Amino acid sequence: MKLTKKNAGLFALLFTLGLVTGTFAWEILERILALAGAPLDLSVGPLGFDLDVISIYLKVNPGSLLGAVAGVFLFFKV
Repeated sequence: MKLTKKNAGLFALLFTLGLVTGTFAWEILERILALAGAPLDLSVGPLGFDLDVISIYLKVNPGSLLGAVAGVFLFFKV
């Protein structure tokens, strides 16, 4: 599917869902490896913004990148 104004919302949704899912999946993998005795921490500090009313932060890790790429790939294959 090509990116147009009509489907830009779907692209943003799939990109965001992939990003968040990848972040959570990598976090779970890190915790499982830590329980197995092989600690792994490739995360960057939390990225986001704080407007005093609302604050949004995302812990960026390799899973975030992989999830975002998967979301973009899924969009173009649909």
